[in-house]
Amino acid sequence: MFIDYAKIYVKSGKGGNGHVSFRRELYVPAGGPDGGDGGKGGDIIIEVDNSLNTLLPFKHRFKYEASDGEEGGKKRCHGKNGDDLIIRVPNGTLIRETNTNKIIYDMTGDNTRIVLLKGGKGGLGNMHFATSVMQAPRYAKPGEPANELYLTLELKVLADVGLVGFPNVGKSTLISKVTNARPEIKNYHFTTINPHLGVCEYKGTEFVIADIPGIIEGAGKGVGLGLKFLKHIERTKILLHVIDIASVEGRDPLNDLNIIMNELNYYNVNLTKKKQIIAANKIDSIDSETLNERINIIKNKYKDIDIFPISCISGDGIDELLKRIKDVVIETRKTSNTDSFESEITVEELLNNNYEDLKIEKVTNNYYKVNGEKINKMLGYTNLDTEKGMNYFQKFLKDEGIIKELKSKGMVEGDTVDVAGIEFTYYD
Repeated sequence: MFIDYAKIYVKSGKGGNGHVSFRRELYVPAGGPDGGDGGKGGDIIIEVDNSLNTLLPFKHRFKYEASDGEEGGKKRCHGKNGDDLIIRVPNGTLIRETNTNKIIYDMTGDNTRIVLLKGGKGGLGNMHFATSVMQAPRYAKPGEPANELYLTLELKVLADVGLVGFPNVGKSTLISKVTNARPEIKNYHFTTINPHLGVCEYKGTEFVIADIPGIIEGAGKGVGLGLKFLKHIERTKILLHVIDIASVEGRDPLNDLNIIMNELNYYNVNLTKKKQIIAANKIDSIDSETLNERINIIKNKYKDIDIFPISCISGDGIDELLKRIKDVVIETRKTSNTDSFESEITVEELLNNNYEDLKIEKVTNNYYKVNGEKINKMLGYTNLDTEKGMNYFQKFLKDEGIIKELKSKGMVEGDTVDVAGIEFTYYD
C-alpha cells in the first residue's frame, strides 16, 4: 500500500531529576552531600531510509516518544541517559508542523539525519549546592522537561523522470516495459491510483522513473485526486508526457496534451519549465499517414519539445526514447540537484511559540495575575522553598520583562501577584 501522508506526535525524553543524599560511612559523621546528577532525556532523531518508498509504517502508529533520563543516585552516581528514538522516513519526505503546516525540514539531498527534538538535560544533584554557608543542602535540581510537537509527514517521490498523461494512455505499460516496476495494468480508467517507481538501466546509466497516476482536467484545482498526484511531479527532473496518438478511445491527443500542460502550469508554473519529452504511444493502432499528420500538428504547437512515436506493445521506438531520456538525465544531473523545499520555520521558533500565551493582567487595584506556558515550565524545575530557587525565580521575572510589565500596569510595593496559582507580595 502506498501512503504519502501521515500525522504523528513526537516527544523527547525528560531529563532525570538530581538526587538528594548524604555520605554515610563508619567514622565519617558528616560526609556531606553526594547526590548525583540525573540522566539526559533521549532525543528524537529523523533519519532517511532509502529502503522505504512509502509512509506506510506510520499508518498504525501515532505516538513516538523517546525515553526519559533516570534520576541520579547516591554516592555521586549519574542517572542513566534516556535512549534516543530514531524515526526512519523515505527520501523525499517533508516534515511540517501540523498546526501551522509550515515546513520544518525537507529530508532529501544531504539532509539525511537530523536531531529534531533534544531531550531535557538532567538535573544537578545536591552535591553541587554545598557552600560554606549551606553545607548540607537538601535540594537538587529537577530534570528539564521534554519537548513535543505534532507533525505532518508528506512524501513527494524522488525520480529522474515523471510520466504524466491522461488515464489509459499507456503509462503503466511503458514503465513495466522499461523498468523493474510491476504496476497493475487493465484496460479501464484510473487503474493506477498510486505512483509507481521503477529503475531503468539503459546502456550503463540508471535512472528512476515514476508513473504518476492519471491527471484529469481540473486536477490543478483539486478535482478528483489531482493535488495528491501533482505533488509527486515537483521533484522530477524530466516530465515525460505519454499521449494516445492513435485516439483509441476517441480522444484528441493534442487536446489532451494542452489540458495536461494547463494543469501543470496552474498547479505550479515551474513544472512547465522542466525539461519535457513527449512519447506518442500506440503507433501500432494507427496508419502511417494519419500518424505523421498528428505528429506534425503536435510539433507545430510544441516546437521546443522532442516527440518520439512509440508502441509499448510492440516495443517500436522505445530504444530511441530511452536514449534521449538517458542523455537528458546525464545533462540535468550535471546542472541541477534534486529540487528541495526550504524550511519555513525552525524547531526553536515552534518551541518558543508555546510561550506566546504569556498573560499579565490587573485584576483589581492591588491584585495581579501572571500565567503562561513559559511560567509553568520554569516553575517545574525551580524549587521555591530554597533561597537559591527563590533568587532564580525573581531573576526570571525581571529578565523576562514581567516585573516591568506589571509596574506599567500600576503594581506597587505591597501588592499581591498571582504567578501561575502561587501568590506573592511584591517588594522592591
